[in-house]
Amino acid sequence: MIELPIRDPCDLCVAGREERWKVIDESEHTLTVINPWQFEMGQCCVITRRHVATLLDLSRQECEAVLVSAKRVAEALVKAYQPLGILTFQNNGVYSGQETPHFHFHVVPRQKGSDWGIGPPQLATFDSAGRQRGTPHDPSGDAQRRERVRASAGRLTETVDLIRSNLPK
Repeated sequence: MIELPIRDPCDLCVAGREERWKVIDESEHTLTVINPWQFEMGQCCVITRRHVATLLDLSRQECEAVLVSAKRVAEALVKAYQPLGILTFQNNGVYSGQETPHFHFHVVPRQKGSDWGIGPPQLATFDSAGRQRGTPHDPSGDAQRRERVRASAGRLTETVDLIRSNLPK
């Protein structure tokens, strides 16, 4: 059984309902929202409108809609930021790094010099991605890193507007 994180109320449901300024794009089954933790400028998540916890809970229509939405926002991120790569990932359960019990698919523009590695900082890295290969993750710096990447509402609003203005027509 996949162990889920506990967060009540669900911050992604709140963002979709009450913090509409965080919504970059939407479809019948998804919302694309800005991530308040800007480990990489422009980092966002495609979430399901329906509150479900993991990939295993999605309907076929939701699965299809998530990837269509992820591709759409990735195209906007490429236009807005000219990244060296686009990282996409999704966690299922606390043992995979999931922190919010609502399905979300990360879409992240990657730039040279990141200190983030591949995926969340605790996962494997590749040469020139920030951390050296084989270096174990030391969680003692996580709180400081999170504080450094927590963006203000004003900065997030600017980022949302930039990405939204670059969405394919």
